Amino acid sequence: MIDIWLVVEWVVKSALLIFVLLTGFAYTTFYERKLAALIQVRVGPNRVGPGGWLQPLADGIKLIFKEELIPANAYKTVFILAPILTAVPALVITAVVPWGTQIELFGRTIALGIADVNVAVLYILSVASVSVYGIVLAGWSSDNKYAMLGGLRSSAQMISYELSLGLAFVGPILLAGSMSMNDIVNAQRDLGWFVIYQPIGALIFYIASLAEVNRAPFDMPEAEQELTAGYHTEYSGMKFALFFMGEYIKMAAVSAIFATLFLGGYRGPFVDQYPLLGPLYLFLKIFLSLGVMIWIRATMPRLRYDRLMAFGWKVMLPAALLNVFLTAVLIIWRGW
Repeated sequence: MIDIWLVVEWVVKSALLIFVLLTGFAYTTFYERKLAALIQVRVGPNRVGPGGWLQPLADGIKLIFKEELIPANAYKTVFILAPILTAVPALVITAVVPWGTQIELFGRTIALGIADVNVAVLYILSVASVSVYGIVLAGWSSDNKYAMLGGLRSSAQMISYELSLGLAFVGPILLAGSMSMNDIVNAQRDLGWFVIYQPIGALIFYIASLAEVNRAPFDMPEAEQELTAGYHTEYSGMKFALFFMGEYIKMAAVSAIFATLFLGGYRGPFVDQYPLLGPLYLFLKIFLSLGVMIWIRATMPRLRYDRLMAFGWKVMLPAALLNVFLTAVLIIWRGW
């Protein structure tokens, strides 16, 4: 028999996570504009609300009421579904990331996380690869050759870094002896942050994550100086916003996964005594990771496409394989 209270718990936690991600998406754009302005000695948003803090709200209202156009020869069904196919995986990928330990509420023990899956890493890799279909289909269905080129670039780029991204997961899995994100976090309580043992794996994961979310210097699918605006050239209004919602929510998602795999996740001082500190520690690590992503975009130029592909196949993939070998040697040597 289904426990109704367990279902209610899942629904509430899922609604809370979606609310946090959607709000975080809006204010990540504000964070990026302010931090990039600070790095480049500009002012940034400062007109709407005190210090510009209501700028994301103004942008949202503008996009809601902006006219939406569909090209006459577009494949309309796919054209409409493509932004959804891009945004939804970004929302559901964080379902297996733990926020904290457990709390007692209304006489129940509630885990601070939605799902503790014993194959969480496989879930993350499978869901992360789905969003590229939204980008490819958006370009194909638009009846625009520039949009089509942007979509094809995205698929070629995915192949070049996806293997390295998958291999970067292997190090933490070997050290923890499990593919569960909770087990990986708990292993770091005993051994220390895995970034100490996996500096190469952490670097590869972070670089591949930038390519995963199409962030500079790997934003080839957009490449506005070459492809007008890439795969989303023909999109406007809320359909256009969904693509960027997917990008910015995925930035937070991959930052949460990076923090969980290499930076101890929600672990920090006194978290066992005060479980509500766990989400705070995880938020701070995500906040810092997002800051690094913004810093890279504000300072580094876009790579040439052939150099990006060569970097993925000739540098990142061999380095990821070497990291797996060194990790296995370390485990055998230390007897873990």
